[in-house]
Parts: sequence; C-alpha cells; structure tokens
Amino acid sequence: MQCTDRFYPSIKDFRDSFYRDRDRIIHSSSFRRLEYKTQVFINYVGDYFRTRLTHSLEVAQISRTIARELGLSEPLAEAIALAHDLGHTPFGHVGGDELDRLIKDRFSANGFEHNFQSFRVVTKLEKRYKDFDGLNLTFATLEGILKHSYPYKKPFLSKWYDEVFKLDRHPSLEAMIVDKADEIAYISADIDDGIKYGLISFATIEENELVQEVILEAQTEGYKKEEKLFRYRFTSLLIAKMVISLINESKKYIPKSDNVLCATILASEPLPIRYPDALATQIKKLKKILYEKLYRHPQILRKMYAGKQCIEGLFKALTEEPRLMPDEYYQRAQKEKIYRVAADFIAGMSDRYAMNIYHEIYGIKL
Repeated sequence: MQCTDRFYPSIKDFRDSFYRDRDRIIHSSSFRRLEYKTQVFINYVGDYFRTRLTHSLEVAQISRTIARELGLSEPLAEAIALAHDLGHTPFGHVGGDELDRLIKDRFSANGFEHNFQSFRVVTKLEKRYKDFDGLNLTFATLEGILKHSYPYKKPFLSKWYDEVFKLDRHPSLEAMIVDKADEIAYISADIDDGIKYGLISFATIEENELVQEVILEAQTEGYKKEEKLFRYRFTSLLIAKMVISLINESKKYIPKSDNVLCATILASEPLPIRYPDALATQIKKLKKILYEKLYRHPQILRKMYAGKQCIEGLFKALTEEPRLMPDEYYQRAQKEKIYRVAADFIAGMSDRYAMNIYHEIYGIKL
C-alpha cells in the first residue's frame, strides 16, 4: 500500500489526506475520553496536571515543529501524535500492565499492549460508518500508530499484519518524530508537574548534566530558582534544547530521497531521527532519576495501587458476568473471547468512570 491509501473507499475533499486523518481522530469518542485518563497524576488531584489529552496535544505541537523544520509532513506527524495514546487504559501504564497480567494469568492468552490497542481503536472499536468499523485512516497513520519508531514483530500478530505493514521495517520518519516528541513532552511535563505537586525539587534532578545546563541558562536570563516563573522558564528551555538538538542532529542523517516513506527503512539500519550521542546519554540518565524519584514516589504508588485494584476488580466482574457491560459489548461477548471484549471496555474507560463502575459493583470507593 501507498502512504495515503485507505482500506476502504473515501470521498475526497479539499483537505490533505493526513489532515483528514487528524480531523477524524479529534472527533472520535476515544480522543475525548483522554481528558480523564491519567498521564502520571490522577486528574482529580488538581486541574493543573497533565492528562492523556493534554499530553497528546503537547506531543502533536512538538511533532509539528520538528517535522516542519526537517521538511517532512506536518499533518502526518500531527495525526500520529494525536492518536498514539488512544489505546491507553485508565490509571496510566499501571492500568495497562495490570490488564496484561490478568489476561495472561487467568486466560493463558496474549495479553494487553497499548500500541496495538490504539491500532484496534482506530480500525475496529470506533464506529463512524455503516459499511465498516474504525476511522478508515491512511496507511501511513496506521503504521505510525502501530510501530512508533521500531519494527513491531509481536507473536500475537497474524501473518496479515506482516504482509501489509512490513513489521521488520521501521515506520515513516514522521512516526519516528512522534516517538521522540512523546519522550520530550513527558520528560518536561513530568518534571513540571512533579515540582508543582511538591514530589520532587530541582535539587532532586540537579545531578543530571542536562538539567544543570538548562538551570544555568535560565539563571543567565535573570530567573531565580525561588521564583514561580523559574519552573515555567526551565520547562520551556528544556523542551527547546531537546527539540533543537534533535533537529540539528537528524538533519545529518535523514535520507534526502523522497522515496523514503512508509516501511522503507530496514530494521538493521539506525534511526535517522536522533539526538547527539552525549545528549541521548543525559536524557537516559534523567529518565532513570525520574523513575526512581518521581514515578516510584509513595504518593504516586498509592494512587496507582488503587488503580490496579480497580482494574483487577472490573476485569474479574466483567469476565464472570458479561451482562454488566453495555449491550454492544455483551453482544460481542457472545461471539468473541470474553477477556478481549472486557479488556476493550475497560481500556476505553476514563479514570473516574472506571472508579464509578467499580463502586457500583462492589460498593467500595477507591
């Protein structure tokens, strides 16, 4: 298939094919539900903190900037960015990990993987047309949602996926951009949110050379650490440093040929969308600090543990009594594997909806 091909006929209009993808994603139910899905902080803690929706918008903005500067397709990068988290469960990665464990342990089946769930959302679970399921997105957007940056050889994928999407090859350059933009967005946002919430401080992360450089740059501009504006300026400068470095380094490696499109770069070839080696090392070290000091913070772990209990309780109840699900899911459960239908229903929930259903079933508030 070509990058702009769709699996089903579609009436064309004045929009670029990838802008049409973007619009279909924005108007989907799954995209709206991202507003109440956890990024790191459960959103009822405060209105300030990022959710999956605000994170997706930030990734899209960064992706457009990088794609434009590299002479690539802005609308394709934007469409992939807006859809990349549609398959995430409530309660962040913890929810997906728990759902994966439950399916494997209780049904000895292929578990749950959020990349593939995002693909399922836009190809099967969203209902917008009479003659077929899904949003009928272009091949390039689907490939980017499925693969992110790397070849996507998974044991649960049938031969059809390999034949169509060439799973042993990298996706488009725009998909690689989104993968890096995702990293840039969550690192900067999690530091911002973590400091705002008081779980970490600049002292927590200041051992990192990248952080030291950005702090010095902010101080050189006249910002002082004790000022509220310092956190905002630090976040902006951190994003800019990573984005500019990524653009400048990638310009050295991206192929000049217009023929380098979807699934054309072999898995054996290095990623052309890349940071300078020294910066990549510092980003890796910074992510390790955030994992140890922020993501494993007791306040975060307590809320995520409650989320795990919610996912486990819902999965148990829904697989034992499918009638607890809405009728469309109950009807599917008569013909499909119950654990997959229950997983689709749970993955589509917002945090608060999941907690409300759990309370309704068990009479316990989390």
